[in-house]
Amino acid sequence: MKRKRILIGLGVIAALLIFFFTVLFFIGRYSGGKSSRFAFGDKIAIVEIKGVISQSSGIIEELQQYLEDEGVKAIILRIDSPGGGVGPAQEIHREIMKIKSKKKVVTSMGSVAASGGYYIACASDLIVANPGTITGSIGVIMQFSNFEEVLKKIGIKGVVLKSGEHKDIGSPFREMTPEEKRIMQEVLDNVHQQFIQAVSDGRKLDRSKVVEIADGRILTGEQAKNFGLVDRMGNLQDTIDITAKMVGIKGKPIVLYPKKRFSIWELLMRDMASAIIDILNEKGYEFNFPLQIK
Repeated sequence: MKRKRILIGLGVIAALLIFFFTVLFFIGRYSGGKSSRFAFGDKIAIVEIKGVISQSSGIIEELQQYLEDEGVKAIILRIDSPGGGVGPAQEIHREIMKIKSKKKVVTSMGSVAASGGYYIACASDLIVANPGTITGSIGVIMQFSNFEEVLKKIGIKGVVLKSGEHKDIGSPFREMTPEEKRIMQEVLDNVHQQFIQAVSDGRKLDRSKVVEIADGRILTGEQAKNFGLVDRMGNLQDTIDITAKMVGIKGKPIVLYPKKRFSIWELLMRDMASAIIDILNEKGYEFNFPLQIK
């Protein structure tokens, strides 16, 4: 009986050790960057801004972390975003403006860095884009839907109770009045002027020059450079090399790449799915995916 308990105990310990080392393996495989955060020497940190900009807290937290790290001499913003919310973009823009007084901030544009993505980029010390990067889109948009006629056809009528004349402005249950359209247009125009001023200040361009292209149009990286919205052509590696020279780092710089978001469940499911596909392929079932350019 005693021997059985010892064996059970050893089995539990072994299972816990296997689980522990499995977790360490996944953390080492997925959560680290291409270079160690504990390496000695001057570093360049990369902060990713990807997808629709809907919040700012995570990015600002990263920026502050690298600002406080004395080993980090410069920050590269790797932007691949079509834009997003005005508030989050302005919060990140403001944080970059504060950091610039202490450390160099350089932007590397990926596939797209437009609208709110460019709003953020224009705060940096230098902007590097690919010739075909989609950028610009200096404008503001707000869209509403009106389902009034559709609802009438199916016998549904919306009822709205409000305490102010314009509290339901933009309601999908009715047409917007001329007065309401005027109010909303004033809001958009005000934000648009803020955007234009941010670009003018950040890029040191005459405001009238910015106004000429601030009609919401998109531009390629090459076109943007001709308008003064971008400084140089190049990819991320070019940006790293340029930044290293800017801050006086000799030789190959230590680069802190963004941490990949870690989810044990997601990783286990991903590896399991990959293993199943491999087995099915070996059995003669083809699950190869077509080449895509994204």
